[in-house]
Amino acid sequence: MYIVVPIKQVPETGNVKMDPETGTMIRSGSEAIINPLDLYALETALRIKEQIGGRVTALTMGPPAASKVLKEAIAMGCNDAVHLSDRAFGGADTCATSYTLACAIRKLEHVDLIVTGEHATDGDTGQVGPALAAWLGMAMVTYAAKLLEVEETHITVERLVEEGYQKVRARLPAVLTVVKEIVVPRLPTLAGKKRTLHAEIPVWDAKTLDADPSLLGLKGSPTRVVRIETPKITRNTTIVKVSEEFPASDAVDQLLRFLKDKNLLGHLPGHLPGHLPGQERGRHA
Repeated sequence: MYIVVPIKQVPETGNVKMDPETGTMIRSGSEAIINPLDLYALETALRIKEQIGGRVTALTMGPPAASKVLKEAIAMGCNDAVHLSDRAFGGADTCATSYTLACAIRKLEHVDLIVTGEHATDGDTGQVGPALAAWLGMAMVTYAAKLLEVEETHITVERLVEEGYQKVRARLPAVLTVVKEIVVPRLPTLAGKKRTLHAEIPVWDAKTLDADPSLLGLKGSPTRVVRIETPKITRNTTIVKVSEEFPASDAVDQLLRFLKDKNLLGHLPGHLPGHLPGQERGRHA
C-alpha cells in the first residue's frame, strides 16, 4: 500500500506573528516545528505500513527550512519525502495549498491512502484534508479515532462524532484525517536520524508540478486577510489588602461598594445595602 502524509512546518504557538500589510504569517526568525497534530497522521501511516506492508512518503509545502520536518518524518520511519518549494506557492490559503499538494500527489501516482492531521495549529481550519479529497476525487473520512481494518480495497475506521462514534468503511483510494485519540506517536530513533544524514529529498517547484499558475499562492487564494488587530486589554484595578492599618471590615466595605457601583450586588433582605449580614455586629464584638 502506498500512503502519503502531508505535513506542515508551523511556528511554535507562542511565536506566531502576522504581517499587517499582507495578512500572511511571518515565518522567518521564529522557531518552527512539525505541526503537532501531523504526528498522529504519521504514526497512523507507519502502523498501517508495519501491519500490511507498503511505503510511506511525507510531503510538505514551504520554504527551504521546511525540509527539517521532512527529515523528522524520515527519522520516525517514513520511506522518503518530497518538498514543494517555490516563491509562487507563497501566501497560499487552504484552497491554493490543497491544490498544490494535490498536484504533487498526482505526480507521485498510484497513491492508495492520504493521511492528514485534524488541522494545523497556525490556521486551525481543518480544510486541507477534505479539499485534497475534492481535488483528487477520492473518498473522504474525517475525524478518524480508531483504525479497525485495512484491506487492499477498503479501510474501516471509527469516526469521532458529537453523539459518540460512527463506524465507516470507505473504498480506496481515500483521504483520512485523524484525531489525537487514534494513536500515540513514536519518537524518532537513532537509526532513523542516521538515515536522514543520507536521505535525498527532492524539491519540486511549480514547473515540476505542471500546475496552473492562477491557482497557486496568493493569486490562487480566494480568501484574504483584510485586517489584523491586536486586542487591547485595559485593566483599571484596585488592590484591596488587609493590614493593621486597613482591617478586614474596611476591605469588605470597599468590595461591597465596588460591586454596588457595577450593579453586581443584589439586595440582601433585612440588611442595609452595602453591608453583609453580621458585619455591624462583628465590628462591635
